[in-house]
Amino acid sequence: MFQEEGSSSVTSSPLQLFSMMSPPPSLGSPYPWLKELKSEERGLYLIHLLLTCANHVAAGSLENANIALEQISLLASPDGDTMQRMAAYFTEALADRILKAWPGLHKALNSTRISLVSEEILVQKLFFEMFPFLKVAFVLTNQAIIEAMEGEKVVHIIDLNAAEPAQWVALIQVLSTRPEGPPHLRITGVHQQKEVLDQMAYRLTEEAEKLDIPFQFNAVISKLDNLDFEKLRVKTGEALAICSVLQLHSLLAFDDELLRKKSPVASKNLNGIHLPRVLQINQSTLGELLEKDLVNGHSQSPDSASSSPISSNPSAKMDNFLNALWGFTPKLMIITEQDSNHNGSTLMERLLEALHSYAALFDCLESTVPRASLERLKLEKMLFGEEIKNIIACEGSERKERHEKLEKWIQRFDLAGFGNVPLSYYGMLQATRLLQGFGCDGYKVKEENGCVVICWQDRALFSVSAWRCKR
Repeated sequence: MFQEEGSSSVTSSPLQLFSMMSPPPSLGSPYPWLKELKSEERGLYLIHLLLTCANHVAAGSLENANIALEQISLLASPDGDTMQRMAAYFTEALADRILKAWPGLHKALNSTRISLVSEEILVQKLFFEMFPFLKVAFVLTNQAIIEAMEGEKVVHIIDLNAAEPAQWVALIQVLSTRPEGPPHLRITGVHQQKEVLDQMAYRLTEEAEKLDIPFQFNAVISKLDNLDFEKLRVKTGEALAICSVLQLHSLLAFDDELLRKKSPVASKNLNGIHLPRVLQINQSTLGELLEKDLVNGHSQSPDSASSSPISSNPSAKMDNFLNALWGFTPKLMIITEQDSNHNGSTLMERLLEALHSYAALFDCLESTVPRASLERLKLEKMLFGEEIKNIIACEGSERKERHEKLEKWIQRFDLAGFGNVPLSYYGMLQATRLLQGFGCDGYKVKEENGCVVICWQDRALFSVSAWRCKR
């Protein structure tokens, strides 16, 4: 454990001292006392400031939002404890949402931002290395493919996010030891960056040649939302498996016109939300704070965001995409997604749920990686910071991070003509062993409706599910 002395884990450590605090001054009064708060007190007060600020932003009260942002800036820090780091990125997201009201100003302040392919590759590699989530998903996916493709002579795998060769290197190694001999393996990789696909092709071809497995790699340079399905080159007679890792949720994005038609009140005034007085707070964790209706009845139940007018309406793009995949009659389809409600119709819905899930993710790093780690700072800023900004600051088709819970995906696949394939006990056993070797007790895997959810403590963060076409 690298957690420094005196730090606090927002999702698990007690914050009893907060209930003994004196009432704070109002937002507009001097606040030098904020610097003197203990870590536990500071964490809970940051939560209140973020909720207050979001309320003002949603209501269009920019002067009060600015005051709240100024207070948060005294406490938040990208290199502090869990809550300080997380608050820094939520603050940036709320400020960005305000700036979008002035498109010219927003564009001017972001005109020199350049997204480098090398940085995107780096941050994905850091996520793979610092967390066990993708490793567990890959183990479960590969085991499901091996079991489904037993005895098949020609196997075609379509990877809808071909960014990490380690998964398929491991699969090639296992297939090379099949008693009946390895199949002819074809992998189609879909990614919007040619450099990523070139690296994938080189690494997998090298491994297949070393193990003498007949192998082909088909690169498809494309975003998921405008994928040309003919380029996937699905052939009659081959056993097809489709794999999607953290991709399908982006297809849930609605364009601005549809957003306005379906929910004319979305993201408008939330003046009816009033935060409680600080002295009423005596919960010990962030989870309890947000789950016990501390926003005067406005905190949402787990299903409320997914049952909103917008998210309950099917996305034509998602429907068409799943219909196209169903048309290929895959023998197996394995989906990994974030297990969170980040697709609510209002800012406050998404903020409350995002505080839950990102507190857990930041807490994972707090438990395993030193605070001063440059790699940790890069990952938090370039991946989590950008996701939080997209969830909080963006609307319409611009908001791509529309993560939903496993039960919503189960409904969606069922309606699209797919039946669930329970993940095997052996796959679960491999996943459990992998987590045990990660060196941190907080990670867990749980079976849920034949699928697997990967958790930090008791908070589900990612789900893995397998599907096949119904007859």
